[in-house]
Amino acid sequence: MYFNTLLRVCYVLVFSQLGFAQTIVVGGQVINADESTISPAFAPVDASSSNATADLFLGETHQLTDAVLANLTNLGLTNIVLFGFADPATAPNQSIIGPCKTFPGEFVVFPGRITNRVFDLLLGGSLIQTKPFASPCYSDYGNQDAAKCAEITSHWSDNSYIHTNDPTSINAILFEGTSCVPHTVNPFALNCTIGAYPTMSVNVTTVAQIQLAINLARSLNLRLVIKNTGHDYSAKSTGAGALSLWTHNMKDIQYYESYEEGSYRGPAFKMAAGVQVFEAYEAAHNYNLTIVGAEGKTVGLTGGYILGGGHSPLSSLYGMAADQVLSMEIVTADGRFFTASETSNPDLFWALRGGGGSTYGVVTSMVIKAFPEITVSTMTFSLSTGENVSMGQFWKAFRAYFEGFVNYTDAGNYAHFDLNATSGNYVWNMAPWFAPNMSKSELEVLADPFFKAIGSIGIDLKPVYQEYTNFYDAWNTSFPLELWGSNLARYGSRLFPRENWKDSTKLSSTFEAIRHVIDNGGVVSAYNVAAAPKSGYPDNAVNPAWRETVLHAIDIVAWTQDMYTELITIWSNVLTSDWGSLWRSVSPGSGAYLSESDYIEPDFQQSFWGNKYDRLYELKKKLDPWDVFYAQNAVGSEDWEMSDWIFGNLPSQNSRLCRKGTNPSQQGAMRMVHG
Repeated sequence: MYFNTLLRVCYVLVFSQLGFAQTIVVGGQVINADESTISPAFAPVDASSSNATADLFLGETHQLTDAVLANLTNLGLTNIVLFGFADPATAPNQSIIGPCKTFPGEFVVFPGRITNRVFDLLLGGSLIQTKPFASPCYSDYGNQDAAKCAEITSHWSDNSYIHTNDPTSINAILFEGTSCVPHTVNPFALNCTIGAYPTMSVNVTTVAQIQLAINLARSLNLRLVIKNTGHDYSAKSTGAGALSLWTHNMKDIQYYESYEEGSYRGPAFKMAAGVQVFEAYEAAHNYNLTIVGAEGKTVGLTGGYILGGGHSPLSSLYGMAADQVLSMEIVTADGRFFTASETSNPDLFWALRGGGGSTYGVVTSMVIKAFPEITVSTMTFSLSTGENVSMGQFWKAFRAYFEGFVNYTDAGNYAHFDLNATSGNYVWNMAPWFAPNMSKSELEVLADPFFKAIGSIGIDLKPVYQEYTNFYDAWNTSFPLELWGSNLARYGSRLFPRENWKDSTKLSSTFEAIRHVIDNGGVVSAYNVAAAPKSGYPDNAVNPAWRETVLHAIDIVAWTQDMYTELITIWSNVLTSDWGSLWRSVSPGSGAYLSESDYIEPDFQQSFWGNKYDRLYELKKKLDPWDVFYAQNAVGSEDWEMSDWIFGNLPSQNSRLCRKGTNPSQQGAMRMVHG
């Protein structure tokens, strides 16, 4: 009776204080959150508690504060200490809590009453117990549904919307363990297990919910992961036994006609953490503006995309997406809510723009520059070997295009193309050549030397041109919905610098390195893009290799379901040790793009951040001495390792996360907290 009464009181007080205005049922009684105005101490959180120069969104005004915690403590709520804030200056010695992240069952309270009742109560009912997205295809979770399974199966790979709308579904299912997928993806699957999907997720809509989850994860040494959309080649949004923050439903957008921050005066948008590219572009288009965002429609703009740098169809003109950020709101590992900008927590602001997601905190919103709408012209074509085109002609044609990369990016252009020979013929698809701020005739003039060279080779290439009055229509028409969720491929990447185009020997070596992948059974998906606009770019944590780049190339190795594991392992290793090694050898000192890279990128610190890594690592240890935040290949991740492997050398997220060099079976002394 006492516990139920306490729950009732706590529901009322917390729902009001953390900003939930709804009716709930506890112990058969209807309780309205409006009844909770017990004393002035439970007044709504002051919206000015952050020093933001943009108004806080409603969800950002709902914060966990010391006053809230004091009132909850006075109520005698069980284990409320687990949700308290921390001080980085007095961070505990990690040996006290053991060398590994806590697994379910190691604490009486995880999972248990503290998570299933009190935690959910404090969250306002937003705790989700994980059921894998494909679970309706199996009987394991009690939700088997043939019709729903058929729907999931039919759209598994070609509809990223359905995955981004799910609390735990991710793109990099290979590293998750392929534990619950349709039979078309894994025909040998007998059941559905949780694998590396998190034990539970918080459907985040307020800062308070983020603070509660971070504080609990830090107190219990839980693995904490963040899922916005799940777009990622490296399974950063999942982890066995983890608590997950699902930020997808933070969708607020606010337009500022004249925003002032530092030296900037002009139009801007404040966008919450869950805003996706298609939503952001639509919002900007409604005001006859555009913003620097991703090619992919369902990518989370203000999540890992910008935090990792963010290349864009507009990068050659305006720079990286991270270069456009004016301020951010963030909850850090101690549970506190901050503004990061040039004038507020500038070191954190520097790091967040390119330093990577799941590293320094949970970003709840960003203020981003907007630009006037511009004309865009595009060009598409396809070339394939066959009766009319020999292999020699094919590669001469591609070389003619390849040699012009510097000229094209200097003109502000961007191109996405792919090369493969997987069908037997060599195929080159240009999809598309994208020319912002150019008319069709201007693009034709720019491309004329290339087409003259093509003609001299004896190829009659027939390009299709389109001219658009605005970026939104050009983007929406040119780029299809991205593919999703294969367990039959691995990806790597490299940023090739413009200096390779200034020396004929280096140029030939670079060209041959790209061709080597195609000749040996791989696929190349590449971007002719630069990120050093004539207008300049700010000092931030974006990989310095981006500022020298004119080619971002992704190499892809694939296999089939019927291959033996030993053969798949060989193919997987080719990506890193053969193709990747060759690409690195022709671009020494350059790097790769964090968000589209080899899962086991050698020397990832240099590759993703160059000479900026030491500063990023130092800040990571200062702001997160508890290592609350971890992700594969993120800053500081070299201090940790998974306890199991895929194909012998790929860390399995479906295993235990431990400090490097520790024995998972020896957990040391752990604090037992009773619920």
